[in-house]
Amino acid sequence: MGWPRFVVFILHGIGSLKNPVQNEQLVASHAALRYNRPSPKSRGGMSFVHLHVHSEYSLLDGLSRIPALVSRAKELNMPAVALTDHGTMFGAIHFYNAAKKEGIKPLIGMEAYLAPRSMHDRDHQQDSRSTHLLLLAENKQGYQNLLKIATAAQLEGFYYRPRIDRDFLAAHSDGLIATTGCMSGEVPRALVQGRQTFAEERLDWYFDVFGRDRFFFELQNHDIPELDGLNQALIDLAPKYKARFVATNDVHYVRPEEADLQDVLLCIQTGSVLSDPDRMRMTNDSYYLRSTQEMTALFGEVEGALENTLWIAERANLELEVEGYRIPPFKVP
Repeated sequence: MGWPRFVVFILHGIGSLKNPVQNEQLVASHAALRYNRPSPKSRGGMSFVHLHVHSEYSLLDGLSRIPALVSRAKELNMPAVALTDHGTMFGAIHFYNAAKKEGIKPLIGMEAYLAPRSMHDRDHQQDSRSTHLLLLAENKQGYQNLLKIATAAQLEGFYYRPRIDRDFLAAHSDGLIATTGCMSGEVPRALVQGRQTFAEERLDWYFDVFGRDRFFFELQNHDIPELDGLNQALIDLAPKYKARFVATNDVHYVRPEEADLQDVLLCIQTGSVLSDPDRMRMTNDSYYLRSTQEMTALFGEVEGALENTLWIAERANLELEVEGYRIPPFKVP
């Protein structure tokens, strides 16, 4: 289906799109002297898997069309790609089929919303702001738990966002791999706010629930002032927990030249216009499916950050039976 007419009208007059070649040229310059490490060296044959990816099913936030997403991942010679939409799994089967058709491995996940207290609490002062958590299914049990999490978040925990709480997560954590998430994650937000003790208490809980093999420190690189300090804080904490890293890009569109289109989506979501200087917007045009070379330039010297994305992709083994009917049993009175 094509874009709705009202989107086309808003797009009129945006102007020429950004030159994607500039992104390739600029990435390496941002990598030097990052995280108290030298600029990365080239790694011949190294590959990478995107684990933090939003599609059009992250409504009015993600722009990536699933066929284009998996096609681009294949074009970049990536063996797998994940789908982690905001609080939902509406696109899971569409994504699974498209990835299988392209011959790359689909990793099904979700960027869940965690309630600050119970998922049943609805006090505006205390419960209106949830945090993010990246979840990936490593097997059939994990996939079924993701379905339960997504369903309960919509039907029981919805308040501004489809939410779950830590108790529900712990009860449905089997078969799931988790990361600290983006800057809106519970641990990253606490570290940015200087709440070190709280961050470590939460890390203790996550490692207790998931274990070292299923919980990772997530590192990202976007034009956000606090992000460098956050990455360094996670690197500094890693020895205490013997934590392992994954490098991700917070993918919201497939190619860098689509940044302006995604900006339009945010305007529709927030009821703003492009000319409003104070509106919500992405910080730059880096939220696309970066190449292995770009991710290596950014994170190649962080031990395991690239390799662990491949390890997770190899560990995840989910085969879905997409043919036929799946009808739940109903007890007849």
